[in-house]
Amino acid sequence: MTQTGWVLIYFVLASAGLALLVFPHWRQALALIWQRWWQRGRQQGERMGQHLGGQARRAPERLLQQTGAGVQSARHWWSRRWTWVLGGGTLLSLPVVLTLSWSLWGNRTLDGFDDRIDPLHPQVAYLLQGEHLVPPPPLPPQVFDTAEVEVVRPLLASADRRWDQMDPEFVQALLHIFKVMKEEHGYDMALLEGWRSPERQAMLAAKGTHVTMAGAWQSYHQYGLGADCAFYRDGKLIISEKDPWAMRGYQLYGEVAERFGLTWGGRWQMMDLGHVEWRKPGARQAMRAARYR
Repeated sequence: MTQTGWVLIYFVLASAGLALLVFPHWRQALALIWQRWWQRGRQQGERMGQHLGGQARRAPERLLQQTGAGVQSARHWWSRRWTWVLGGGTLLSLPVVLTLSWSLWGNRTLDGFDDRIDPLHPQVAYLLQGEHLVPPPPLPPQVFDTAEVEVVRPLLASADRRWDQMDPEFVQALLHIFKVMKEEHGYDMALLEGWRSPERQAMLAAKGTHVTMAGAWQSYHQYGLGADCAFYRDGKLIISEKDPWAMRGYQLYGEVAERFGLTWGGRWQMMDLGHVEWRKPGARQAMRAARYR
């Protein structure tokens, strides 16, 4: 079950408990209803056991009478307490509504999903103190400008793929991921887009949520902490997950990225299989400040 589901269950149970504490007449009514049901059930069981033969014919009529009495009692109870029920229900439902609203929309600020900042991952800290990798040579520009690529990633040809425009620590983590993917799994990785200007982010957002859900200054790309990657095979970019080989690669890529402390877009509700980002401590404050420039 998702975190949102657990939060919803928690607030429903908490609200029910709070209702019983705040409204004594609810508690009394619940206790009275339970007592009546228990007594009626026990009495009916005894009567059915003692008069099974003679009472069998009259059982439907008795049940109908009891049902009618119960409906009449419920109507009487509702007519006296409906204002308390609606008012208390509205008040108690606010925590659930606010929680769901925040879960569904409040976190969709960075590439449309979750903007929580993770602490410095131990693996990332280890990498920053260890081997320093050098970015690979750039791929030929024409591989990013084919008809097949344009269908999957519009405007990719104009994307920024300069490694030196991204956060140096994030670059090292990403290069180590590329190294593991090649040495352990046999996949050659390619950087599709790293740093992204706020103007380009706004342009992509204007094309619709199928491209991105984040506006200008709402993506880790704007701070050099996000990257979109794919696979390079036989001189061509393999981006679409419809290729089984590429889909397996994305799964491995996500596992390796998370091992190095990065966030993988394949876990999101609107999956972005090639996207990884580093929620570097302090980045969220910088993002919020940039939004109000």
